Amino acid sequence: FPFQDPEFYEFLKEHDKELLQFSDDDVDEDVGTDTEDGDLQLDEEASEDEIQEKEQKSSKEVITTSMVDLWCKSIQESGSLSAVRSLMRAFRTACHYGDDGGNESMAKLSVMSSTVFNKIMLTVLTEMDRILRNLLKLPASGGKKETITDLVATKHWKSHGHLVKSYLGNALHVLNQMTDTEMISFTLRRLKYSLLFLAAFPSLLRKYIKVVLHFWGTGGGALPVVSFLFMRDLCIRIGSGCIDECFKGIYKAYVLNCHFVNAVKLKHIRFLGNCVIELLGVDLPTAYQHAFTYIRQLATILREALNTKTKESFRKVYEWKFINCLELWTGAICAYTRLVPTARYFPLRLRCVRMLNQIAASTHSFIPVSMLLLDMLEMKELNRPPTGGVGKAVDLHSILKVSKLTLKTRAFQEACVISVVEELAEHLAQWSYSVAFLELSFIPLVRLRSFCKSTKVERFRKEMRQLIRQIEASSDYVNGKRLSISFFPNDPAAASFLEDEKKSASSALSKYVMTLRQRAEQKNNSLMESSVLVGEESSKFGNEISESDEEDARKNVDGAVVFSSSWLPGNDSKIKQPTETKRKRKKQRKEKAIDDDVVEDLVLSSDEDVPPSHSPSARKNDDTDDSPPKQKRKHRSTGLKG
Repeated sequence: FPFQDPEFYEFLKEHDKELLQFSDDDVDEDVGTDTEDGDLQLDEEASEDEIQEKEQKSSKEVITTSMVDLWCKSIQESGSLSAVRSLMRAFRTACHYGDDGGNESMAKLSVMSSTVFNKIMLTVLTEMDRILRNLLKLPASGGKKETITDLVATKHWKSHGHLVKSYLGNALHVLNQMTDTEMISFTLRRLKYSLLFLAAFPSLLRKYIKVVLHFWGTGGGALPVVSFLFMRDLCIRIGSGCIDECFKGIYKAYVLNCHFVNAVKLKHIRFLGNCVIELLGVDLPTAYQHAFTYIRQLATILREALNTKTKESFRKVYEWKFINCLELWTGAICAYTRLVPTARYFPLRLRCVRMLNQIAASTHSFIPVSMLLLDMLEMKELNRPPTGGVGKAVDLHSILKVSKLTLKTRAFQEACVISVVEELAEHLAQWSYSVAFLELSFIPLVRLRSFCKSTKVERFRKEMRQLIRQIEASSDYVNGKRLSISFFPNDPAAASFLEDEKKSASSALSKYVMTLRQRAEQKNNSLMESSVLVGEESSKFGNEISESDEEDARKNVDGAVVFSSSWLPGNDSKIKQPTETKRKRKKQRKEKAIDDDVVEDLVLSSDEDVPPSHSPSARKNDDTDDSPPKQKRKHRSTGLKG
């Protein structure tokens, strides 16, 4: 027994001589659960004959609490590696206690009391993570997959890696044997500190995921919560090595648990659904791929029912499993909406609001878009002095995303505030004839007044005050009219309230919207006809032909030439452009400065406000946004196919 501490050796010799007969090689260290990750190897210097001889000489020995205490004392005081190995052999014996057909090499440790069993399990599960981290020279807690990847190649891992595998493998074995939920919960809570080591053993990792998913879906008490936290930490720390398997497994486990619903189980199903949604948030790009697949499966089931119209296909739709899955993905989409609430995507946000307003107007359905617009007014980009100067006029209708330089200009701030006023007026004008308009307009009025007090730009304050006056006028008018009615707001008669006024669009807001539309039309026309500067030089116009108009004109000429000559036999279909026209076009391109930002691919991200993990391609696009480059157009020749 190669003790490093002579005093401790004399202590054992005096108090417990039997302990000294407990040799390192008496018990097989292999956990027997992982064959593809590099099985544990015995000491190279020991031959098989020597091992067999020692196993034959082994005799039954009872493990006592004093032995466990001595091992722990030796580990704590001197870091005895022999004591660690002895403790791990005892742990293996405890985990396999009661198994049929036990290993002969474990026979001498097969006798233990329940007190000793409890002592070994508590000691190892509580202390082993700290012991292993000390041996492997790792931080006391935490770490990522890369930590283990780098560690595997070191001498520390080659010397002590088998202890890690023995600990995790035997713990997995006893988890499969346990039936008490409190014992399982405690074991998982302690193993959670060491789950990082599973990155070195892919086979063990897959088995742990399978076991934890089973406990999550079927366990009682605190076990589902403990199991979910274990699985979530796996995904965070190990990442790509287990995320796909966890996402697939947790969704399948959820589906298995939502076949039947009653008052008691409904609460459990909601909890499981919240866990699935929470886990998806660990890696949204990967979650999107899985969500796309599973939502498409639901769509396929629905389409089959609509096409075949059989009893079986209808049953697949009209069942709890289908409905619960729909609710799950609805919750996921609501929790992780991909519209980025940053000022750089104001144009995109405005287009979405405009579409919602159109849908509400055509379907006579209330869509609360006012909150989306009012949130824009509270963003920091509209409430701080523009550091980019006046800037060139910004047409929010023709772009989806603005550059960082444009974001800091006064022109952008003005375009955003005016657009918010226009869309908010459109929204409120639709409901300015509703009997509930007083309540509907209350919050918008409060937030608009707050913006007027906080903004330092007099022009913005003037715009908001004018909108506030129109809202208040419409609200007072509706409130005065509804004092004379006798029905309640939910009465069908409320639909005919102010019906004549609505047809004639006589409310103050409706009239105000008409003026806003005329102003917007004039502004759009001026933007298309010329380059406009806002601010001090807003009266200066440059009569220039836009590049898009020039391109359209050229295409028309080219199309006429191709149509008239390319189909004639014997003519060359390649049309040579007049040299003079090419020179003019080239000169005009050089003279014209492109005012608008380049419209990039739709990437819902922003360097300033959103973490890069939400959008993997954000960094690529932002590199080109620092300064608005000249827009290059590639002209494609078009031909007719017969």
